[in-house]
Amino acid sequence: MAFRLGVDVGGTFTDLLLFDDATGDSWRTKTPSTPHDSSEGILNGVEEVCKIAGVTPKEIEVFLHGTTVATNAVLEGKGARVGLVTTEGYRQIMQIARSFVPGGLAGWIVWPKPEPLAKLEDTVEIKGRMDAFGSEVRPTDDADIRAALHKLKGQGIEALTVSLINAYLNGAHELRVAELAAEILTDVPISLSHIVLPEMQEYERTLTTVANAAVRPVVGRYVRSLRDKLEKVEMNGRLSLLRSDGGLMSSQKSEEHPVALLMSGPAGGVTGALWVAKNAGLTNILTLDVGGTSTDVALIEHGEPRRVRTTEVGHLSVRASSLDVKTVGAGGGSIAYVPELTGALRVGPQSAGAVPGPVAYGKGGTEPTVTDANVVLGYLPENLLGGTFKLDREGAKKAVQTIADKLGIELMAAARGIIDIVNENMFGALRMISVQQGYDPREFALMGFGGAGPLHVNAVARLMGSYPAVSPVSPGVLCALGDATTRMRTETARSLSKRKSDTSADEVLAMLGEMDAQVRAELIADGIPAGEIETSFEIDVRYSGQAFEVPMTVDLPALKSGGLDVLAHRFDDEHRRLFTFNMESEHEFVNLRAVALGRPLDLPAHELAKGDGNPAAAKLRDHELWMDGAAQAAAIYDRALLKQGDVVRGPAVITEMDSTTLIETRHIGTVDKFGNIMITPA
Repeated sequence: MAFRLGVDVGGTFTDLLLFDDATGDSWRTKTPSTPHDSSEGILNGVEEVCKIAGVTPKEIEVFLHGTTVATNAVLEGKGARVGLVTTEGYRQIMQIARSFVPGGLAGWIVWPKPEPLAKLEDTVEIKGRMDAFGSEVRPTDDADIRAALHKLKGQGIEALTVSLINAYLNGAHELRVAELAAEILTDVPISLSHIVLPEMQEYERTLTTVANAAVRPVVGRYVRSLRDKLEKVEMNGRLSLLRSDGGLMSSQKSEEHPVALLMSGPAGGVTGALWVAKNAGLTNILTLDVGGTSTDVALIEHGEPRRVRTTEVGHLSVRASSLDVKTVGAGGGSIAYVPELTGALRVGPQSAGAVPGPVAYGKGGTEPTVTDANVVLGYLPENLLGGTFKLDREGAKKAVQTIADKLGIELMAAARGIIDIVNENMFGALRMISVQQGYDPREFALMGFGGAGPLHVNAVARLMGSYPAVSPVSPGVLCALGDATTRMRTETARSLSKRKSDTSADEVLAMLGEMDAQVRAELIADGIPAGEIETSFEIDVRYSGQAFEVPMTVDLPALKSGGLDVLAHRFDDEHRRLFTFNMESEHEFVNLRAVALGRPLDLPAHELAKGDGNPAAAKLRDHELWMDGAAQAAAIYDRALLKQGDVVRGPAVITEMDSTTLIETRHIGTVDKFGNIMITPA
């Protein structure tokens, strides 16, 4: 039998989901994350899930992993020291950057400009130049290049970026620098801009390549360490990592191109939600992935998640494809506090994380968190992870009481206030990816997952007007499900930068054909059979004179039959939807992209036995919780005992190994044939 393992490392727990490809059977577990070395928590989980399934690690053929190693390196400023080689006259490119200052009207007064990833003292210039058509204007000088590289070597750089003017059209000069750097800077990873991002716009290309170089040593050490540890337990299957855009890349390629991993962690939840939605018959979904530290939200329309051409991590914004995921500091571990200056309750973004964690975890935490408030209100029963994890309710009460005392209100009112604020934070994030993008949230279902997603999905759906609120099967390990059910992906890009009148459909099709062959060859090199590879294409379009573009998918048959007018009309429609107007200016085609995908995994979804609609057999006990300003009589159910068609009336709490679902008053939860709980107003 062939087994595949999906692994997602979160701030509090590491989630693992093991699949039998032949039968669709699955086994899941959660183990505490180990922030000092996340591979330790992974190995603990591998041993545990194999024990549960009765298999050995060497039977696992594919290991699929979403990681935040690259993300954390950027956020914590722990990337490598990067040396940058630029064309003569461009040494200050990272310092000049773009004239954009975030914040309000006075933002320019108080905004501390972030330190570039490649410092000015670690940036050198070399002679030589390509023109705007990729032709050599001035040749390079080997002696000049060697002098620059020796200077960087003396400064102790740990990674090298080479980004020369117009290299996206002709990378010959960059390749020569790389050849000499391999002799002088041995063992220093080298990132070339014409390989990392072969697109126009010098600053974006340089910044993206510098970011790639900054995280290469960190990601490389992590991947190699993980491979070594897996080999020691005889797990010799293929190791692939989840990309920011929801696809997979081989571990070897991830060491060379780690900038594609910056949003790897959140991408797993979106791909998992796609698999669930397909089985549940849902096409329009808003996702709500609530973990211990943060909440990630995304939008899926007509079964396709929104993708963007920029990946944002903290203050860093690089040109790399990613799923359009927005993150807010609102999770189960978010700390509640009352600032002395305002006296108003605040929740997050500070988090108790995995260590020490919420007070209710009994691991030394002292500050009240969202999890503690859920425990106090009765939304979280005192047993988690199938009874293996006991919660300290009295400790949670004492912690939340400190908030109540500062506000001068009752304990339950303070706990509910914490929950209301964190729900509003999630609501704000969802509005950013729906209403602010021109979508009506009432036309979407809301799927809550992650350890705490199903606890909040009903309340947030009520704020959004997005129904049904969906609690999927195994919501706590849905990110690991996404890792296990996605497919290999690679892409390449080229700049066209021509007005519609200056190019033709034949020229565009010829370029796409060359790019198609390139991305197919990359996947074949990763072991994907040629017959299983699908390719798709995108083109960035704008009105001539605009400084930004809109990415459009390319329908090759339509392009062949209707020419460039097809793309122009589709762009006009999308521009009107996004910005409510069109322009008379001529269309300009900026960048082309080709995306190659491996075969999708066709895992069967198990249907539940049919019930009579009465969930009494799954009821564990009567319960009391606090909702709508008063104590409410409720019940606790075991999700594993619910059957297809069962209807659970709120208020109710539904428990399972990896998560807890809360159904509010005046709502009902209906179990679909695959076990998803669909919550709607009663």
